Amino acid sequence: MNTDPTFADVLRAAEAVRAELPATPLQAHPLLDGAVGAEVLVKHEHVLPTGSFKVRGGVHLASTLNAVERRRGLITCSTGNHAQSVAYAARLAGVDATVVMPASAPAVKRDAVAALGAHVVVSGTTLGEAAADARRRAGESGASFVCPTDPRIVLGHATAYLELFGQARETGADLALLVVPIGSGTGAAGACLVRDELSPGTRVVGVQSAAAPAGWRSWRSGEIVEAAATTRAAGLATTTGYPLPQRLLHGRLDDFVLVSDDDIDAAARLLAARAHTLAEGAGAASLAGLRAVLADGGAPSGPAAVVCTGANASADEIARLAAA
Repeated sequence: MNTDPTFADVLRAAEAVRAELPATPLQAHPLLDGAVGAEVLVKHEHVLPTGSFKVRGGVHLASTLNAVERRRGLITCSTGNHAQSVAYAARLAGVDATVVMPASAPAVKRDAVAALGAHVVVSGTTLGEAAADARRRAGESGASFVCPTDPRIVLGHATAYLELFGQARETGADLALLVVPIGSGTGAAGACLVRDELSPGTRVVGVQSAAAPAGWRSWRSGEIVEAAATTRAAGLATTTGYPLPQRLLHGRLDDFVLVSDDDIDAAARLLAARAHTLAEGAGAASLAGLRAVLADGGAPSGPAAVVCTGANASADEIARLAAA
């Protein structure tokens, strides 16, 4: 694509995604409402194949691969869920895929990528180092590098929000607020594209771990900024802002908050105990962000939506669910 994605592009992407993936539920959980102090609707993206919303990007990618990409194969970098989405795309399209993952990526996610048939390479300690190695390998092998923010990926992710706003409208819920976790920012960018067309009165707020603030700093400054990522939430552990999502977020995202990793763990416990939902760190960040907004006096005038973006919790994350 030579231009930034549009809402019309999202509608076209939705056709490809609907052909392969079922819609995910948007559900109320009264026990969660009571614990949070607001009316909350949870978009359960973790029930998709690969356990994450990111498979939507892979499905759309698979439907748009060109002849060179099919012949030479794909290579990408990821801490986990994007890796699985590209592996899923490659299997769907019948092409080869290599995924470079940092040593910090949870073993369960590395195993899941390999189980989908992709070749896994562990390189570097951060996503930035893995990305540099993936690009080098692409240059040497001729494989097509799939950036985690490839426009086709963004459009696939945006279909989650096309569903969300459509489901809210069908049930008569007038969403006042939508909180979206941000790693690279593809999901939030897609959410803003769809919100602008379908529900312009809904505020969209991004949330990121304070221990991986590159996206937050980039959005605040209006420039692409790098920052260390020491967060326990692997899905949020990006070390840089990304140009395409940042362009789409600029002027559209209503606010962007930072939360601690402990806040994310607390939100994961609430989802488990009050919404029968196992969420990985990135999947619980949306609820942590909503709690931060509420604590800062930003109570919404109507229902708020959060997105459980993934359920690929590591053994350590699951163990922390029992912590007081």
